[in-house]
Amino acid sequence: MAEPAQLYRELRREHGAVASVLLDGDIPAWLVLGYRELHQVTGDPVLFSRDSGLWSQWHRVPDDWPLLPLIGRGQPSILYTVGERHRERAAMISDALEAVDAFELRTLAERFADELIDAVCAKGEADLVADYATLLPVRVLATLYGFADEQGPGLVAALNDMVNGHEDAITGQLHVGTAMARLVADRAARPADDVVSRMLARAHSAGGGSGFTPMTPFTHEEITQDLMVMMAAGHQPTADWIGNSLRLMLTDERFAASLFGGRRSVAEAMNEVLWEDTPTQNVAGRWAARDTRLGGRAVRAGDLLLLGLQAANHDPQVRTHGSALTGGNSAHFSFGHGEHRCPFPAQEIAEVVARTAIEVVLDRLPDIDLTVPAESLPRRPSPWLRGLTKLPVRFTPAPALGGPRA
Repeated sequence: MAEPAQLYRELRREHGAVASVLLDGDIPAWLVLGYRELHQVTGDPVLFSRDSGLWSQWHRVPDDWPLLPLIGRGQPSILYTVGERHRERAAMISDALEAVDAFELRTLAERFADELIDAVCAKGEADLVADYATLLPVRVLATLYGFADEQGPGLVAALNDMVNGHEDAITGQLHVGTAMARLVADRAARPADDVVSRMLARAHSAGGGSGFTPMTPFTHEEITQDLMVMMAAGHQPTADWIGNSLRLMLTDERFAASLFGGRRSVAEAMNEVLWEDTPTQNVAGRWAARDTRLGGRAVRAGDLLLLGLQAANHDPQVRTHGSALTGGNSAHFSFGHGEHRCPFPAQEIAEVVARTAIEVVLDRLPDIDLTVPAESLPRRPSPWLRGLTKLPVRFTPAPALGGPRA
């Protein structure tokens, strides 16, 4: 899907704000394209539930259905938990992430970014996706969670295998799941100052600092599942955010000044990407709890609704001047909306990691330029996540730092 914006315009023109679509195996669903309609769906978790057990099409879904990992059947993670249990679970995750020290986070991101640039800076050329963006976020997250440094490279490879969905996806998922379960068990016995330990402490507390009292203590399996969700959701979209932002800054003259030692346009370019080229394009999904109407369509109980985040961001009723820069406007859907949106502390972590990654590139390789025409940059062939598979650049060879920054 090279130009999704054009496809979304055509769908909206032909079907309106809510389009009937077919998933693999001719399984029907609704794709929500309109900004207002998406706001309505994500803002009403009772009518439009996250409980995938409501789906009326499960009887048609085979065990090897390729979209099963995206939707989940009986998965014990926060993604498909609803009601008060979901709110308890979300609070546990948010509190664990909110306690991350901002200075430590920035230092970690700089350290790993410098190590990755050190590996390529003397060559005068690199692929800023394969050599950099796809390797950085998971290293930072792994350290914040409590993994040892030597486990980082293996987790990077396994998580990239898992999210890429090729023949090694199941092996990658098993590696990440096994490593995460071991870390949870270890931190249950020997707590430390990390995200996993804080989640465990909160999960078994009886009335924490913010009045949290779980109805039933969370199991280690539930915590492991949530940590895997957090790592996958925090890694690939952030990697794509880095790659998409660097592409914009290398190809759009409005941001070119930042490539010569300045940082003024970095935040603006990153925000522009969230509106125009968001890493998470579509999300599955929500399920109608009863018959209703949405965007003039008759939605039946048990119907699946896919959240068209990028389509809503491009809705001409809210983006009347689509060619204008968005500035500091953050009313996009790139992090979702409502009770099931990406937690604010997770958004902040992703932003720090992505911005640090871009600024390290600008500091270390200030004269980078593409080695191929911009229009030939390859994209991942996915309707769900939008990112580059390659970003080849050239630059003046530079010495490695060989250690932490002064």
